[in-house]
This record gives sequence, C-alpha cells and structure tokens, in this order.
Amino acid sequence: MSLWQEGMSRMGRLVLGLALLVLVLVLDQASKDWILYGYNLPEKGSVQILPFLNFTMVWNHAVTFGMFGGLGSKGPLVFCTVSLLAVCLLVWTMTKTRRTLVAGACGAIAGGAIGNVIDRLRYGAVVDFLHAHAFGWSWYVFNIADAGIVCGVAVWLIDSLLAERNSQPQ
Repeated sequence: MSLWQEGMSRMGRLVLGLALLVLVLVLDQASKDWILYGYNLPEKGSVQILPFLNFTMVWNHAVTFGMFGGLGSKGPLVFCTVSLLAVCLLVWTMTKTRRTLVAGACGAIAGGAIGNVIDRLRYGAVVDFLHAHAFGWSWYVFNIADAGIVCGVAVWLIDSLLAERNSQPQ
C-alpha cells in the first residue's frame, strides 16, 4: 500500500468518505434548486453558458443513458430501492476499507446516488441540466450527482488498478 493509503486511520477514512458524501449531496441539491427555481431553466429549455457547455433542462425518468425507461410508474420505486441498497453497501465498504481513495470514492458515489433518489421522490424524475459538447461531440445531459458517481467510480477503478499493479512482484 502507498503512504497515502496507509496514512489515514479508519476513522479518518470514514470521515473523508462521509464528508464527500455530504459535499456531493449538498452541491447537487443546491444546484438543482437553483436551476429549477432561481434560474428557471424549465421555462428557458436550453441556454449556452460557455462554447462547450449549455444548461439544458431534462427530466430523466430512467437511469443513465435512458436505460430501463420502460418500467413505467414503478420505475422511481425500483430505482430508489436499488440506489438505497447500493448506498448501504457503499457506506459499509467505507467503514471496512483500508484504502483512503476507496473510502472517498464510496462517499462521492453514495452522495450522488442519494441526490438522485431525492429527485425521484420529489419530482418522479431526476433533474439533469449540464450539457457538455465540443468539436461536434455531444455528451448526455447530467447533474452534479452524476458527476460525483462517475468521478467516484473512476477514482475507485484507478486506485484498484494501481493497488493491483503495486502488489505484483517486479
């Protein structure tokens, strides 16, 4: 294990994970409230912010990339249940891991999952509004919760690959 991974106590890793959970959750919910009620994006539809970024209002009734959108009225209940089970597993992993980056990644992923669950309970759909595009490419419309999930997964994967690489005999 690297010094970074060993340098934090179990309690420190848990605090880091919980801090990232709260940070992602608060930023996500605050940005969505502002987009809906301060900026009034539902009335505007899509607004260019930067040459590569628009605010574009999308009510996501499915999951990433529109997967599982055919579940109808049961969709929000199914998505919330699965998400909350995943959050429980992530928090449990946060308490058990000896790897600092994994604890932080779990927190970011859990915070994003909770943020999207809150949307499904409040609105019946997830509020997506960030639309990145450049050089003819257009990415899906997402939110801060989604960014926390994707970044958390990426950090966890990189940490796992580096840990595996460092454990192999040279």
